[in-house]
Amino acid sequence: MYMKNPVELFKVLSNETRLDMLKWLKHPMEHFDQPAELLSKSLNERGGICVGDITEKAGLSQSTVSHYLTMMQKVGLVESERHGKWTYYRRNEERIQEVAAFIEKEL
Repeated sequence: MYMKNPVELFKVLSNETRLDMLKWLKHPMEHFDQPAELLSKSLNERGGICVGDITEKAGLSQSTVSHYLTMMQKVGLVESERHGKWTYYRRNEERIQEVAAFIEKEL
């Protein structure tokens, strides 16, 4: 199985906070009690958590969290959707399954 940029992907996964963020996004209703900005109905069907809520949970600066999310997006682990001034992030489950299959088969 071929995977594009596995080294970059594993670099992204080598940070505990970024791993936590992926875990939080897996079950957002368990980790984000009252999101600061409610999701629109169309977005809610696919899910998504705004950067502000992730920043608050992580206890880091907004710029650090945004940088982490950008890194995760570049390797395909998360997707973003912009609505007005808010950007919502969700896991890219298809990519995460590809990574799991790569690990199972190649490692």
